[in-house]
Order: sequence, then structure tokens, then C-alpha cells
Amino acid sequence: MAEMIAQINDVINGFVWGVPMMLLIVGTGVYFTIRTGFLQFRKFGYAMKHTIGKCFHKVEAKEGSVTPVQALTTALAATVGTGNIAGVCGAIAAGGPGAIFWMWVSALFGMCTKFAEVTLAIKYRERNDKGDWVGGPMYYIKNGLGQNWKWLGAVFATFGMLAAFGIGNMTQVNTIATTVGSAITQFTSLPESTLKIVYLVIGIIVAIISAMVYLGGLKRIGNVTEKLVPFMAVIYIVGCLIVIVTNSQHIGTVFSDIFRGAFNPSAVLGGAIGIGISQAIKKGVGRGVFSNEAGLGSAPIAHAAADTDSPVKQGLFGVFEVFADTIIICTLTALTVMCAFTGNNAIDIPFGQAAGADLAITAFSTTFGGKASGVVVAIGLTLFALSTVLSWGLYGTRCAEFLFGSKIIKPYQVLFCVFMVVGATMKLDLAWAIADTLNGLMAIPNLVALLLLSPVVVKLVREYFADPARELEKKK
Repeated sequence: MAEMIAQINDVINGFVWGVPMMLLIVGTGVYFTIRTGFLQFRKFGYAMKHTIGKCFHKVEAKEGSVTPVQALTTALAATVGTGNIAGVCGAIAAGGPGAIFWMWVSALFGMCTKFAEVTLAIKYRERNDKGDWVGGPMYYIKNGLGQNWKWLGAVFATFGMLAAFGIGNMTQVNTIATTVGSAITQFTSLPESTLKIVYLVIGIIVAIISAMVYLGGLKRIGNVTEKLVPFMAVIYIVGCLIVIVTNSQHIGTVFSDIFRGAFNPSAVLGGAIGIGISQAIKKGVGRGVFSNEAGLGSAPIAHAAADTDSPVKQGLFGVFEVFADTIIICTLTALTVMCAFTGNNAIDIPFGQAAGADLAITAFSTTFGGKASGVVVAIGLTLFALSTVLSWGLYGTRCAEFLFGSKIIKPYQVLFCVFMVVGATMKLDLAWAIADTLNGLMAIPNLVALLLLSPVVVKLVREYFADPARELEKKK
């Protein structure tokens, strides 16, 4: 039975993460880029000023909402995850250095897709029974396209509710447990039976932490991610920069390999490995979309809770979100691996094969040494995965709430925490594959809604930037 399920899932997964779907996701970004007059480039400075620039302004959110920055960090907590480390390493190994160029391309257009998602989430959100702002694709489908389309919102919510248990729960906790376990075994040898106990304890700890956060409701999630995301990002960024600076003399070669490999992989790798340009594009775009989630519809659920009356202003946080996730963090992972590959203590990248976080550990080991590198990556992956768990708990809860009402919130969260303990101690190859498929399926109803509601986004953009108050804002 398990083998049959795996085969069926492989067929569906090949479609939802295949070339046609990638073209649709990137094509949607291109479409919105053109329709909004290349907003993410034309207004990039304005977007940075009114997003990252606001992070240092302390404000309080009204009841039932979080601050715009907390909405951003909650979304980033889910977006910045294991894909920024393991996903990037996998893209480089399977698609060559050129995959990074295509990851950048998908992110540049994905900025506008995420902008549109967040803008619509604010435009069509509503209050739930508890007085909290709720929104996301299911709500802009129902409230934007009308009740006749509510079934499509239910489809998205079903995929999101189920995907959360895999992509944002069991697989993340399993990553924390196995990574911490690997770091421990570098210092002391442990039998398999003891390691399983370690995994179980880690799963219980993560479940308790998550339960404490969920019990505090929307505001506590925002408060935790507001502190956790900058902390985890700084730790990982500093670690990457140390490796890159140590190998700074090779940065020119690395960028040359990335750009040459994007259009002619054999010029960098040689033809024997069998990586062609189509493979570089597929892996780069696919891992880019998986990492920044532009077009998948998850992040708008967090942004919908922002204490703001301007859909476009919150939409600009979507631009920054993709920029921070892919252009900054994914690029730093890529440069760390490629600098280590090109440097004096050159590591071996298994081009044409599968690779994950182990490749990042090897890259860090060239500068920090074997044991320290395992600790650095373990800390980075643990923080990334924990933040993902917290945010996807919110996403899954909101999807379940859309389908069954507010009475489902606590039972869903309890079940969500139970699955964390289960995930810590299991082999999750099939669970990961199914969750990956469900995550991709979320994009289909979301992209349909985005394209049908594109005139609304264009109208909101024109009205926002035509307002004389914007000109005064720019001069301040």
C-alpha cells in the first residue's frame, strides 16, 4: 500500500513541481511585474524604507492584530527554513552553480507575486469570532471572487491544513532532531537506541515550546517571531560571511561559475556529469519557489493579521520578504558552498546527485573545522525549523478554521503538537514527499485567484502611489 501511495504521489509531484507549474508560477510573477509597471524594481528603495526601515520603530498593534513587522517576521519564520540550507545545497548539486542564477530570476519576479498576495490578503480579510483578523487565499477567493468561488477557497484550505502537518511540522521537527543528534555524535559516540531517546526528548521539547506559544494566541506568535527571526538570521549570516570572507579571493570565480553555468553548465562542470541548462533552470526555479513560497499562498495568511489600513503598504513587506529569503539568505548559503568548493581546502560537491544540509556542514568545516561546523549548521537549522513550525501552526489553524469554524482551533493545535513528537522519531521519506506535493497543490487555487483578481491589485497600486500623501511621505 505504501509503495502504491508513493508511486501515485510521485506522479502528482512531478506535475506540481514540474516545468509547466514552474512556468505558471514564474509567469504569474512576470505578469504582475508588467501590470504594476515593474513595481519591485521601480519602488525598491521605497519598499525597503517602509519595511526594513520600520523594524526599528516600536509600535503597538490593536486588539486582534499584530504589527506590520510582526506579520512580516511571522511570514519570514515560515519562509526562512530548511530550504535555505538543504534546498540550496540540493539545487547546486542537482543543477550545478547555474541553478543559483535561475533561483535569483524566480525571486526577482516572485517579489511581485508575493506583493500581490499580501495586498489581496489585507484587502479581503475579515474578523473571526474571536475578533482576530484572518485572511489569505481562501478569503480573497471567497470575498474577492464571490461566494460561487468559495469551493476553490475550500480546496486551498484543505491542502494547506494537511500540508502543515508535513511541511511545517513532522519534517521540520525531524530535521531538528536528526541534526542535533548528528552534532552530538561528533563529540561522543551514542548507540542507535540512545539516539532515538534523544530524538523523542527533542520532539517533546519542541511540542511544549510550540504549545506555549499557541496558547498565547496570535499576539504571542508575533512577539516570538519578532525576536526569533532576526536572531536566527544574524547567527546564520555571520557564519556564512566568515566562510565567504576567508575565501574572498575566490568570489570572482564563484560568480563567474554561476553566470556561465546558468547558460552553459558543461563549461563549468564538463559534459560527463549530465547537467544541462534545463536541469539548471528547473532546480534553480523549483528550489527558489520552494524557499520563498511566492505564489504558494502561505505567507498572506500571516500578513492578513497586520495592523494596517493600507493593502499596498503591507504588500511591500512581501517584496522585502522574498528579497531577504532568497536574494540574501539563499545566496549566502550558495556562496558559502561555492567558495568552499573553489577555495584552497576545496570540498567535493556531488554534482548530478542528491545533497542536503551535509554539504553545508562540509562547507563550514573548511573554516570552522568539523565539530564546530556541525554545531553552526545544527543551530541554524534548529532555529530555522523551529520558526517554521510556529508559523505553519498558524497557517494550518487558519485553514482549518476557514473550513470548520473557530471551534476547531484548539483541537487542531493540540493534534499539531502531538504530531511533532511523532515526527521526531520516524523515518519520514513518504511523509515529506506527500507534504511537498500538498504544498505545491496549494499554488493552483492561489494562482487562479491572483490572476483573476489582478485588476484589483493594479487599481490599488495606482491609487496608492497617486495619493499626494505618498509624495510627502517620500520627502520625510
